[in-house]
Amino acid sequence: MQHHDHRDILQRITELEQRIACLQEQQDEAEATLRSLRTQLERDEAAPGSKQEISDQAQVLTAENLTSDEKISLFLRLFRGRHDVFPRLWQNQTMGKKGYAPACANEWVRGVCEKPRVKCGGCPNQAFLPVTGDAILDHLRGRHVMGVYPLLKDETCWFLAVDFDKAAWREDVFAFTETCRRAGVPCSVTGTMTKR
Repeated sequence: MQHHDHRDILQRITELEQRIACLQEQQDEAEATLRSLRTQLERDEAAPGSKQEISDQAQVLTAENLTSDEKISLFLRLFRGRHDVFPRLWQNQTMGKKGYAPACANEWVRGVCEKPRVKCGGCPNQAFLPVTGDAILDHLRGRHVMGVYPLLKDETCWFLAVDFDKAAWREDVFAFTETCRRAGVPCSVTGTMTKR
């Protein structure tokens, strides 16, 4: 019985640590956005010319003219998904395989992580890492490849990634973007053509 209570306490500690990390991430995101908005306001106020001239000119955002906080804020706005967990790319050079798995603080910890025998989704020792500014910055700097889980716990999402292929892909893209335009949903078309 005492062993069972000990596991319950450890589980509750893990849950609370994850909740605190998630709240910290949300605070970091809000602070980064606030700094970005203040920087934007300072730029607008310091820029020469009338406010009408400034508003008539399109500002081009590039990696060179954004601060780290602004890049994090932009990433969070564009790829908004679950805050409590994110997937990270894994590669097995020997087997020639790669894929995504939830980033976990216990990954490969001896005596705790039972990969590859136990899949992450069924692991009793899950300690999934929340999305943080540092994790995003590491992704942007190429230290790891980070994905996003767009489907939220309430089964809603902030964005869709849609793959168009087959012979009629151009017509499908046009129909999709036209539907988005009519519905007032912003969309962006990017990609590459590959032969299959």
